[in-house]
Amino acid sequence: MVDWLNARGDVAGPVSSRSRIDLGHRSPGYAVYAIGDVHGCLKELLDAEARIAADMASSNLPGLVVLLGDYVDRGPDSSAVLAHLAKPSARGLRRLALCGNHDEMFLKFIEDPRSVPTWLEFGGRETLMSYGIDIEHLQKRDRIDMVALKRLLDESVPAFHVDFLRNMPTTLRLGDHLFVHAGIRPGLALEEQSDEDLLWIREPFISRGPEQPLIVVHGHTPVMEPEFGIGRIGIDTCAYATGRLSVLKLFQGETSLIE
Repeated sequence: MVDWLNARGDVAGPVSSRSRIDLGHRSPGYAVYAIGDVHGCLKELLDAEARIAADMASSNLPGLVVLLGDYVDRGPDSSAVLAHLAKPSARGLRRLALCGNHDEMFLKFIEDPRSVPTWLEFGGRETLMSYGIDIEHLQKRDRIDMVALKRLLDESVPAFHVDFLRNMPTTLRLGDHLFVHAGIRPGLALEEQSDEDLLWIREPFISRGPEQPLIVVHGHTPVMEPEFGIGRIGIDTCAYATGRLSVLKLFQGETSLIE
């Protein structure tokens, strides 16, 4: 889903195992719509995309949809969310899905369930259930049969879901905005940021901001309402708990929420 972007910008990141997309320092001539953490909430995602499509139709302008990661865990429809995002948009939306820490954990769990056993307590059980895997049936004397679980994962998670998880970039730089799941380490050059911080950081980023001439649009840190902090905008409004999946619109220096 990022091929059209890769053709227009540089993908870099020497300290990153995932790609990072830089489309330059000039502001785009189109609107950018950022969607917060989905967490298995397909209904809310479809509603967010409908709002974006309606806004684009009313303005008669093209747009780019940037999803900020965490498509799986906690909500009921993680499998359906990945299937939806891994295919071209039926509405014709241009989408770029960035990686979140939950997506990274799920990928590692698929590859080796023993590598991130704590993922199950981060909402992983709900994700497995969305693929028809009941983890309780694999437990023997309070221990999980990892061999049987790995076999079920290989059988139940489609290859195109795994490819989608593997190929997601961590960041998009577009004009003076940086889109990323969690945030960045304050004051550190972008090329020196680690994937771990991009996917996991909260403090000191939340209180201090990026400490460089950027506005960072991020999710990861739950807020009741979209939060406009120092050099940052946080839009993870806990869709799995509140039913509210926030959409932020950026166009010609103006910022608005698509309700």
